[in-house]
Amino acid sequence: MDIVGFLKSQFICHLLICYIFIVSGLIINFIQLFTLILWPINKQLFRRINCRLAYCISSQMVMLLEWWSGTDCTLYTDPESYHKYGKENAIVILNHNFEIDFLCGWNFCERFGVLGSSKVLAKKELSYMPIIGWMWYFLEIVFCKRKWEEDRKTVVQKLLNLRDYPENFWFLIHCEGTRFTEQKHQISMQVAKAKGLPKLKYHLLPRTKGFAVTVQCLRNVVSAVYDSTLNFRNNENPTLLGVLNGKKYHADLYVRRIPLEDVPEDEQECSTWLHKLYQEKDAFQEEYYRTGTYPAVPIIPPRRPWTLVNWLFWALLLLYPLFKLLINMINSGSSLTLASFAFVIIIASVGVRWMIGVTEINKGSTYGNNDNKQKQK
Repeated sequence: MDIVGFLKSQFICHLLICYIFIVSGLIINFIQLFTLILWPINKQLFRRINCRLAYCISSQMVMLLEWWSGTDCTLYTDPESYHKYGKENAIVILNHNFEIDFLCGWNFCERFGVLGSSKVLAKKELSYMPIIGWMWYFLEIVFCKRKWEEDRKTVVQKLLNLRDYPENFWFLIHCEGTRFTEQKHQISMQVAKAKGLPKLKYHLLPRTKGFAVTVQCLRNVVSAVYDSTLNFRNNENPTLLGVLNGKKYHADLYVRRIPLEDVPEDEQECSTWLHKLYQEKDAFQEEYYRTGTYPAVPIIPPRRPWTLVNWLFWALLLLYPLFKLLINMINSGSSLTLASFAFVIIIASVGVRWMIGVTEINKGSTYGNNDNKQKQK
């Protein structure tokens, strides 16, 4: 195939994937809106239904990683812990170095059957994002403004609401608060020096208050902390756009299961514990860069078919009317109709590209700019 033909075929694939994701996502959001009538009648039924509806959206993203790009993800963990994954509630600590680390976290959830019920601590701006942000609203995701004085009461209340959640769930949290860049790392280490904390080579200082409150609110509900460290082989720099382009990556995920009773209850002691954990994570990163492996047994969890089945369902449901509409438009011969159709497709493509842009590292938070002014506080 010549280059022009390849680009055209790739562009068409992008449009079709974008179309299926956007239209199915908005349909699901619309259905979720109607489930609100169940909340005062049967809250647990509302939650179970929304777990399934959320899976219909998030699994499409995981499908792109697993089936479209064919990205491999090798799990390094203790075999005894492995058999507990998916069978208990857990707090999952993820490092924040890559544009698709959230997608690899979802992949981890999917392999153990908790993708639909997975939770995150997310910035408030994401709640306004169509499809994923709106989906998260119905999943009772914990949103914060990154201003702890304003956030604490809301975060505590949202976390306490999860204590009677009817499904096993994993609460995913990026304790660093923002993705790693050299600029952010430099500022973070200046803060470490000012506070007398050990410096880290491969991570930013963890923001401990959110983690401590999460542990306090979910104690006796969550069984363990899963300390997870993600890396990619051969110095790969994965991007969501690369996944959309079908590029294959090779991920290695190291997971340590830490019983929650080993995490201190006191907020200050919990903060100290988390700083120590990140020093250990730094050592694991050092070991990985030196040897290309982690100190645990490599396991590849079996890939489940449901992400692909879900995507094929929506593809069959939505592509037929699209092609039928397109043929009718072509047969009509109306230039205005064809131009309107092209405009809608372009807007859809731009919309997905905007959502991808939200994940890009160079468009992340202003950490390192605003925080630089306050690093001595």
